[in-house]
Amino acid sequence: MTEALADRRVLVTGGSGFLGRAVVARLQAAGATSIVVPRSADVDLRDRQATSELFAEVRPDLVIHLAARVGGIGYNRVHPAELYIDNLLMGTYVVEEARAHDVAKTVLVGTVCSYPKEPPVPFHEESLWNGYPEETNAPYGIAKLAQLVHAQTARAQYGQDVIYLIPTNLYGPGDKFNPAVSHVIPALVKKCIDALEAGADAIELWGTGSASREFLYVDDAAAGIVAASEHYDGADPVNLGADHEMPIRELVGHVAAATGFTGEIRWDPTKPDGQPRRRVDASRARESFGFEATTSFEVGLKATVDWYLANRGEAEERDH
Repeated sequence: MTEALADRRVLVTGGSGFLGRAVVARLQAAGATSIVVPRSADVDLRDRQATSELFAEVRPDLVIHLAARVGGIGYNRVHPAELYIDNLLMGTYVVEEARAHDVAKTVLVGTVCSYPKEPPVPFHEESLWNGYPEETNAPYGIAKLAQLVHAQTARAQYGQDVIYLIPTNLYGPGDKFNPAVSHVIPALVKKCIDALEAGADAIELWGTGSASREFLYVDDAAAGIVAASEHYDGADPVNLGADHEMPIRELVGHVAAATGFTGEIRWDPTKPDGQPRRRVDASRARESFGFEATTSFEVGLKATVDWYLANRGEAEERDH
């Protein structure tokens, strides 16, 4: 048990979502006994008054802001304005109300989509301002990056304790498998299993498969977030990663093997690949609060597939 967490009232926005549930479980394991998880149906964090009322009611000592509107490439292309304004407003009001209600510490979780389209690999935190993000990710990435500016200026002017973390691509049990919003791993898992069940001998995928990604298991990300909430108090943003980069073509092979799909993979090069490469330098997290990912990709992928097969209704119903 962590003594400090046992005594804190913790507000976790987005705590019923994919990452949020893992963070809440990690907080409980670390000894937190007073955790409040507001539902979006009850509290609209895009509304300043509603957010203020939430903070006045809960009076949190620690806020972990995970609530976000997010999706994959297809969703990003259709909803860029909503991705920008919704994420910008939520982050702005959470930080401002945390300051207004004297919250001891606020943890903001950003996105690897904020990095420039082609920074040096692995991505160092200093590269965040060295170029425009990949176009399909830019509205979401820039809205999240604005929260870093907000955090740093609030710290400088008011002494507000706000930290900013940047996890790389997440995956694991509890992910969103609805095709409208799913990211690459759940989208591939669903495609392969649907093809198996339909007796199809091929699946078609967007792009060329040449892009690469780094994947961080959701429970590892949650461990990093909770560790940072206890042991990190700096103004600098901090990457959370797994120190392993994988080409999408290789990923498809792993997913096909994990699901039992043996058919043909057909690539559609008229569709976008997204950012060409993605891998972060996680050394600051290791040095600042001892974070290192511990779940192998094989173990994490199996857990993801098993969870999906056991929870298909829940996995496919979430559309935002």
